[in-house]
Amino acid sequence: MKITVYLGANEGSDPALKQAVQELGSWIGQSGNALVYGGSRSGLMGTLAESVLAAGGEVTGVEPQFFVDRELQHDGLTQLIVTKDMTERKTKMIELGDAFIAFPGGTGTLEEIAEVMSKVSLGQLDAPCILYDLNGYYSGLKALLAEMIRKGLSSPERQQGICFARDLGEIRAALHA
Repeated sequence: MKITVYLGANEGSDPALKQAVQELGSWIGQSGNALVYGGSRSGLMGTLAESVLAAGGEVTGVEPQFFVDRELQHDGLTQLIVTKDMTERKTKMIELGDAFIAFPGGTGTLEEIAEVMSKVSLGQLDAPCILYDLNGYYSGLKALLAEMIRKGLSSPERQQGICFARDLGEIRAALHA
């Protein structure tokens, strides 16, 4: 299975982030799955890629040309796909993925997983969409989705393919459900 993971190119201030991303990457590599991610060598993105590679897994990076021009790409990947811009990058990452995970990240991560959430809820994408709710990171988004249902702007059926996982065990369970 190709698992697309969205996450930041920053380290973040919580040491639990690096530990959790290393654990996720090691599991992806050891389990025979492959990683699709944004292609950067920086921050949590770089740590994830290194963890998958160290565990013997395959890693496909999808990096827009303007990041390559700044030399932010990871040069040790199994495959690096260079796109013309962020829009093409998002499309390619969705096209390549069989499952999608949003690790805690910034606005880019939120934008990318929001597109996946929308496609899943509209029935345009039949794939697990998992928000890694490490230490309650996505609890506000979880509450917002529940509020959408309460207000009649969404439904449990529309949100059926979107799930929240508190740890790697819950991620694995969601992927095998």
